[in-house]
Amino acid sequence: QVQLVESGGGLVQPGGSVRLSCAASGSSLATYAIGWFRQAPGKEREAVSCIGVDNGNVYYAHSLKGRITITRDNAKNVVYLQMNSLEPEDTGIYSCARSSRVGSCMLIPEYAYHNWGRGTQVTVSS
Repeated sequence: QVQLVESGGGLVQPGGSVRLSCAASGSSLATYAIGWFRQAPGKEREAVSCIGVDNGNVYYAHSLKGRITITRDNAKNVVYLQMNSLEPEDTGIYSCARSSRVGSCMLIPEYAYHNWGRGTQVTVSS
């Protein structure tokens, strides 16, 4: 079974940046919508961003809009999540998953995502 693998997390100071990567081996991500989710301590998982097969089809959570950018590199089979101006409230485990649904990725429900990765921890603290 294909599993996605996240990387790029770590300890970051407030105002800092990270670039998270979502990769898959043995399966192309190019024909799937990819979603990024995060789970903060003591909170439910929430959608952060998604990108459809069409790279112009993207979504950003309101709390992060203007601070994050999602892109895909089909040649490398990786989806990136660039996060800037990080705040302590951005701390959490960031996971990616893929969906075969088409159309606007912001309309894809969480249950329609599969092949979840284990996540990468992002900690924003001074």
